[in-house]
Amino acid sequence: MAKRLIIVLVAAALVVAVLGFVKFRQIQSAVQASAFQLPPEAVTSVVTHRENWPDALTAIGTTEAVHGVMVSADLPGTVAKINFDSGKPVHAGDILVELDTRQERAQLASLEAQSELAHINYGREQQLVKEGVISRMEFDQATSQQKATEANVAEIRATIARKTIRAPFSGILGIRKVNLGQYLPAGSPIVSNQTLNPIYVNVGIPQQSAASVRVGRKLTVTTENLAGKVFTGTVTAIDSEVDPSTRNIQIQATLPNPEGKLRPGMFVQVQVPVGGNQSVIALPATAINYAPYGDSVYVISDLKDPKGQTYRGVQQRFVKLGPSRGDQVAVISGLNPGEEVVSSGVFKLRNGAAVQVNNKVQPGNNPAPNPEES
Repeated sequence: MAKRLIIVLVAAALVVAVLGFVKFRQIQSAVQASAFQLPPEAVTSVVTHRENWPDALTAIGTTEAVHGVMVSADLPGTVAKINFDSGKPVHAGDILVELDTRQERAQLASLEAQSELAHINYGREQQLVKEGVISRMEFDQATSQQKATEANVAEIRATIARKTIRAPFSGILGIRKVNLGQYLPAGSPIVSNQTLNPIYVNVGIPQQSAASVRVGRKLTVTTENLAGKVFTGTVTAIDSEVDPSTRNIQIQATLPNPEGKLRPGMFVQVQVPVGGNQSVIALPATAINYAPYGDSVYVISDLKDPKGQTYRGVQQRFVKLGPSRGDQVAVISGLNPGEEVVSSGVFKLRNGAAVQVNNKVQPGNNPAPNPEES
């Protein structure tokens, strides 16, 4: 009995020893894994320095014609003549469309005959009333008849004139919306007529900045459709009320547009100066790690690993961003001049990660880029 007990105890001790050895090996492997150093990430970098940027508001504006209208039919009628081509310039008073006026012209001939007869009768009645042959009442009736026929002639002439549709001002025509022989109800659109030079730009600015904008102040306008082209305009009007839904106030600027490159209805980027210059640190947009909890950059410096060895690594730094300009984003606070910042590859970094800088190929960092395919 004692011998069997000793055997059981020895077997139990062996099992415990084997399990302990296995656990020891697992812990040893974990310690070795934790000491494993990941290879450095390849990144590009830029050394920070301060720049003076104009203190300006950047907003999205909309272009609008100084004179712009959809020319339409004033009276119903059938299109008899079309005297314009789509997209062509036009001068004020040019005839665009003539509606069929044969019926009105026949009526005009009849009314002109009646008016001529009424004029003759008026002359006769005028002589007879002087001689006392007819009463004053009969003469007044002849006078009234003459004036009525003249009014009828003027009315039918005005109707014929209104069926001759002219350009209300000089400008550029749009695409024709009518065809020859088409019946047009009153108010039917015919063609758009827009003046392109000069042109308005309407933009909303926050109410807290409205006091810094004055009529006569210069601003600049750019658009992605015309990369590298900068238009300069002048603030010509400021709205009298603030939009209650956005708390923005509308300003209107007038821009020279001699080549007609800006068209009404285009979205444009507007920079409105509101003060002097602002000292910022300009970084490529690719250097910014955007996140809901805060925007940050990675600063490269000499760090030490757990063994005390020095290596080139990164530290995450939260920053406050300002306006953007081309490929650049302004950093208002959080960085100091002379610091080396990762300019590309931030998406694969973490705090304390080792990096290897390779600046043979740099990301875009141009304040006014001009893409090749623009």
